[in-house]
Formats: sequence, structure tokens, C-alpha cells
Amino acid sequence: VQLQASGGGLVQAGGSLRLSCAASGRTFLGYAMGWFRQVPGKEREFAAAASWSGGSTYYADSVKGRFTISRDNAKNTVYLQMNNLNPDDTAIYYCTADGRTASFMSTVPMGYGLEYWGNGTQVTVSS
Repeated sequence: VQLQASGGGLVQAGGSLRLSCAASGRTFLGYAMGWFRQVPGKEREFAAAASWSGGSTYYADSVKGRFTISRDNAKNTVYLQMNNLNPDDTAIYYCTADGRTASFMSTVPMGYGLEYWGNGTQVTVSS
């Protein structure tokens, strides 16, 4: 089972990026999927989560209104559209999948215990 994240990069403040996380090895239909982020030296923090259908979404207050999570179950892929980026969004972004709910995923400190994790993708926002 593998989650492969991509789409990170360097962008100026106010810009946009779209992260993708492609799952392989099994279907994640029925699984919540989401994104956490981590700045080196700091704790990993929740960013966004989507229910298995994508019908329910959850966001950290710091990204609400700027980030949008979506998923394409036919492609086994989850996306994170990030708009109006600011330097505080600079971090390594990790995708995750778990058989529990997206609501649960949004409350787990640092994502501790979530079932599957992908590689990280670096997002750097310059001022």
C-alpha cells in the first residue's frame, strides 16, 4: 500500500498550489483521506480531511476559506487546492488515509495512529 504525494513547490505569497496524493495497492473507498503538515522542529498539524464520499470535509481554522480538499475515488486520489498562500503555510505536507471518519481524523493530535501515510511534499511560500 502506497500513498504518493506530489505537487509541492515554491510559490510567492498570494499564489496557489494543488497537491495530489495517489493511492496504490488497495482501494481507499470507504476510507477518510486527508492532509497534515509539519514544519521541521514543530509538531505535525491537521490541515484538511474528506469523508470517503468527499461529501463531508473538515479544515483547520488556519486554512479554512483558502484550502479545498477533494477526492476522485475512481482515480484513488485526493487533492488539496491551496489558494492565497502565505509564508505560514510553508511546511512538508503529508497525505493520510484511515478507516475511521474524517471527523475523527480532524481531531487526532498530530495524526497519531492514523493507518496510512504518504511521503511528504514540500511547500515553500516566499514573502
